[in-house]
Amino acid sequence: MPLREYPDMSGLDARMLNPLQLAHLGDTVWELMVRSRVTWARRNVRNMHKDAVACVNAQAQARALKRIQLLLTEEEHDIVRRGVNTHAHHAAPKNQDPIDYQHATALEALMGYLYLTGQEERIRTLFIASQEESPCQQLD
Repeated sequence: MPLREYPDMSGLDARMLNPLQLAHLGDTVWELMVRSRVTWARRNVRNMHKDAVACVNAQAQARALKRIQLLLTEEEHDIVRRGVNTHAHHAAPKNQDPIDYQHATALEALMGYLYLTGQEERIRTLFIASQEESPCQQLD
């Protein structure tokens, strides 16, 4: 059973949302996937936060998006494109590359879209593919 109060949103309704609205939710979806991985890997509690932060930052998310680009459907590419092109009302954090930050926002928008439209299995598939050859893979 999905972890949401409301039923699945139609793709059309979800596409009507601003990419930053999708990214707001998608950030949490991504972090939940990462934190679940860290927990299932039976990481030392002392290191769990550090391990999660290594996977939930603009640079790591930009790399993850790059790894799944070829797997995306046309609809998913459109969500990513909108996410890359959206402009936040704030600059990228000082320690993050602005291009990585844009791509991280795009990945988060995609995760938010997939979550709202009830595509949890797709989220799982893309997450697993995104973790190949990544620092997060060391958590397995």
